[in-house]
Amino acid sequence: MVVLSCKNIHKSYGIKVVLENVTFNINEGDKIGLIGPNGAGKSTLFNILTNKSSYDSGDLYIDKSKNLGYLTQHLSLNSSNTIYKEMYTVFKDLVNLEKKLGKLETLMSEPYDSHNEEYHNKLINDYTTFSEIYKNRGGYTYKAEINKTLKGLGFSEEEYSTPIDVLSGGKKTRVALCKLLLIKPDILLLDEPTNHLDLDAIEWLEDYLKSYKGTVISISHDRYFLDAITSSTIELINGHINCYNGNYTKYLELKKKNYEVQLKAYNIQQEEIKKQEEIIKKYRSFNREKSIKAAESREKRLNKLKRISPPDKDKKIKNVTFETRLNSGNDVLQVENLSKGFDSNTLFQNLNFKIERGEKTAIIGENGCGKTTLFKIIMGKIKPDTGKCLLGKNVKIGYYDQEQSDLDPENTILEEVWNKFPKLTDTEIRNSLASFLFTGDTVFKKISSLSGGEKCRINLLKLILSKSNFLLLDEPTNHLDINSREALENALLNYSGTLLVISHDRYFLNKSVNRIYELSKDGMKEYLGNYSYYVEKKKNPSRFENQEKISGKTKTQMQHDRRKKRDLEKKQHEKKAEIENIEQEISTLENSLTELQKKLCLKEIYSNPKKSSEINKKVSDTQHKIDGLYNKWEKML
Repeated sequence: MVVLSCKNIHKSYGIKVVLENVTFNINEGDKIGLIGPNGAGKSTLFNILTNKSSYDSGDLYIDKSKNLGYLTQHLSLNSSNTIYKEMYTVFKDLVNLEKKLGKLETLMSEPYDSHNEEYHNKLINDYTTFSEIYKNRGGYTYKAEINKTLKGLGFSEEEYSTPIDVLSGGKKTRVALCKLLLIKPDILLLDEPTNHLDLDAIEWLEDYLKSYKGTVISISHDRYFLDAITSSTIELINGHINCYNGNYTKYLELKKKNYEVQLKAYNIQQEEIKKQEEIIKKYRSFNREKSIKAAESREKRLNKLKRISPPDKDKKIKNVTFETRLNSGNDVLQVENLSKGFDSNTLFQNLNFKIERGEKTAIIGENGCGKTTLFKIIMGKIKPDTGKCLLGKNVKIGYYDQEQSDLDPENTILEEVWNKFPKLTDTEIRNSLASFLFTGDTVFKKISSLSGGEKCRINLLKLILSKSNFLLLDEPTNHLDINSREALENALLNYSGTLLVISHDRYFLNKSVNRIYELSKDGMKEYLGNYSYYVEKKKNPSRFENQEKISGKTKTQMQHDRRKKRDLEKKQHEKKAEIENIEQEISTLENSLTELQKKLCLKEIYSNPKKSSEINKKVSDTQHKIDGLYNKWEKML
């Protein structure tokens, strides 16, 4: 049964079209992922669905019998309640029923008066009725549900009594999410629900939403989350909607096929249009009544032709590569007996670990366990209580701050980058900004006016230009859209330096790292693999022990083997990329060759010896280049 539908919804702000003929249907119980680049209009669409924004034209239908709940990524509760009392506001009716039942119990405990039998019978009947209502509405389970939801989303019992107005923005959003899940709306709209959650809380939320009986529509850039909970994907790009039956991974597969089919149909039609236009032009050149009528007839048919639009193409960050100005020594970082706490709160103690050149390592752990503090100790911004951090020879740190605190809000984008790298020319700066999608007059926008995703891209660009050989990245994918995340991952795969990253993005962790340290108060635990390996090892600690015993190797030897494997994988990745570049170049040259051969068939070319000779030379040169590329391609296979 359809619970929500949009038909030809159009929304624009001035001359900027945000939504154009948006049409889709959502059935009861569907789990939908709404994806698209930052600024595509996803939140605008949610605001229209929740009546927070109007739309210019089209039809919107929402089943009147269904209630709708919305969690926006920028929502922050303003309440003087404690966290626990705020949860009680969801069950206001049950709390009032408890008070009524309490009063009735008090009245019923008074001595029985035979003269007031009717009164006493009414008390008993009222108590029975209210008790049944209380039971049916979940009166005996709602407190347990509050506890389960708060703990699931990462709140400890010690935090229950904390006033909401002293919480950080991230924690306020988590409180709002708790409330929304307890309300259990029929249609649940979530905008980046995994922001501000640690890994345990994200996994709890996934399990909760999988079994959720209502309809869920989630805007998210968390690809692992989308794969886990969604059964359908709606892509919003360039104002248009594309619907796919499947989760994120299936969407990628279907999108690629659809793009190829649409592009082929578009190119075929364009060729036909071009052919007809040339015929019309030729007929008109005869300048005879019959040929002019023939031209006009063809022109009418051409004007009536339903034009196929070119397939939507993502705007992607291009040419992103992390380079190093110089190589560090083999020993990049040595941490010995490190401890740190604030006041009476111990964050961590007895940390001992080592990072070597070329390793790609992640640090994970609960929110508040000290991951960012550890980074600041490594950089020398904070002193540890005990222990030390030793950086190796020629180590140059590049730090990505999730809070974007190093950006000057009064700078323009151009000033922000140029002030940091004054030796670069105007052309070099502008080309770098363009590769990160800052073109034209957008480079003069102030930092204070940028979105979270735009600020992230500025910081990533600054990091790339620094050419550091040891990257410390603190939640680098937060606020980035999926295309930007993929560009970052691919750049890090080819990075020859050393990577240490804090992240809750499991898709990113699977693709970008090959060792994980789990941080807790008691120290650090090592997992020699990516996130999937970590999950398997946590579920079944003996899962890989047999392989390790059979190999008969020490942990150091295994790490050495892993490093060799990583180097081999990197070379294979580079080879694959080079092969793809050659194939693309061959395809481009073959298209050029086809166009040149067409020109040779034109009368103005073959009747002119000089022009014909020039084109023939270009044909010969192009064919020679194609032959050379094919030889190179065959050798690389």
